[in-house]
Amino acid sequence: MNDGQRRVVLITGAAGNLGRALAQVFRARGDALVLADRSREALEAAFGAESEGQMLAGVDLLDQAAVTALAASALERFGRIDVLCNVAGGFRMGEAVHETGDGTWDFLFDLNARSVLHASRAVVPHMLARGGGKVVNVGAFSAQRGVAQMGAYTASKAVVARLTEAMAAELRTRGINVNCVLPTIIDTPENRQAMPDADPAQWVAPADLAQVIAFLASDAARAVHGAAVPVTGLS
Repeated sequence: MNDGQRRVVLITGAAGNLGRALAQVFRARGDALVLADRSREALEAAFGAESEGQMLAGVDLLDQAAVTALAASALERFGRIDVLCNVAGGFRMGEAVHETGDGTWDFLFDLNARSVLHASRAVVPHMLARGGGKVVNVGAFSAQRGVAQMGAYTASKAVVARLTEAMAAELRTRGINVNCVLPTIIDTPENRQAMPDADPAQWVAPADLAQVIAFLASDAARAVHGAAVPVTGLS
């Protein structure tokens, strides 16, 4: 829903490489930002101090009460949340499925799936009350099928895609678009360090992925519901 007012965009995982690139895109479009990450210090290092159009929120996304309180604070400050970008997530190589420990399983499902659920619970009711909104989730291209030693990861990211489809089916007639992106390896300093022999030119630049997310969060994508958009780089 676009009534001509400045939009308010909530980004989880905002202090990460993709979160920072996404914040830059939305800021350039004139949107106000609610930037959430586990560490407020990391947010301040990435974005500086709070400002009239920028709210910083250190929050544990696994704590539903804390996430709900964040949404309430954003609504008190800005009066609205138009876009929710569920960027928080992570990767960990695992064991074979039959050797997967509860620690690996819980870590990946909490980080990649439960975080989406908690943020959606906190924000979607407000979007329903206002009559519209946009939700964009971050899945993974590799999660379209099982991969050896990545069972827990691909399963957790497959959940993101299925939640996206379910939410889209539930909310499309209520003025809310829900979609997700499926990136391959994102070109970050951490991935370059972890894979020194790989060719980063084959990876996805955070700025390019951010542009796709911003499109799905725009009125230009108002007819797109439940899409899982592959974002696989330039080559």
